[in-house]
Amino acid sequence: MAVRSDEIGFGGYTLLQEPDSFCYGVDAVLLADFCAAVPEDTVLDLCCGNGAVALIAYAKYHPGSVSGLELQKEQAQLAEKSMELNGLSDKIRIVCGDAAEIERYFAKGSFSLVVCNPPYFESGRGPSCEDSPRHIARHESSTGLGGFFRAAAYVLKSGGRLAMVHRPERLADLMDLSRACGLEPKKVQMVAPHADEAPNLVLVQFVKGGGKGIVMLPQLAVRERNGGFTKEIDKIYGRPHKQNNA
Repeated sequence: MAVRSDEIGFGGYTLLQEPDSFCYGVDAVLLADFCAAVPEDTVLDLCCGNGAVALIAYAKYHPGSVSGLELQKEQAQLAEKSMELNGLSDKIRIVCGDAAEIERYFAKGSFSLVVCNPPYFESGRGPSCEDSPRHIARHESSTGLGGFFRAAAYVLKSGGRLAMVHRPERLADLMDLSRACGLEPKKVQMVAPHADEAPNLVLVQFVKGGGKGIVMLPQLAVRERNGGFTKEIDKIYGRPHKQNNA
């Protein structure tokens, strides 16, 4: 497949992508921003794909170290090449492997922050692309949602955070499965295509061993009715907001 080199608009970094396979979207950018990493963090990106979230989070927050775990060999290799291209191989390490076998790759309690943009659809549901990389990225395969929570709980230190982006219709599953793994939901932010529409994404922060109590953050709208991005989204992207007239 043809590989495209894209400037991501963060830190002057470049990301290699396969347009016919899978390219990152606004959900990856929102997750990288929402995770709110700090310089002292050791970060693991579960389901890292081509490395977009790991690269953007590093550019925005400069955590101490970032690792990425990706099931698909081709995507993991592409992510690794992107880190080499940007001179970040010593800062962002990519591992090809299955989250269901997390113990093979990382030590217990070795991270303070996990970010995860998992497949949104349960096996057998949602749009199907058979066995294509796009299908694997969208549908739970060897690891279901509960498996990603178990993996995050294993690698997180006590008090460590998990930041996840998912679909609102899976919110009940997110709450039930996370708590079963000792990860307490603490912050929730809905994301809608437009301000007057129902949300189609949800960002959730979980804390390992955290106390009860959820903070509901203001809902984000991605676009204005005239088609331009909202000022909140432009701020996340780090670019000036253009006031367009409808």
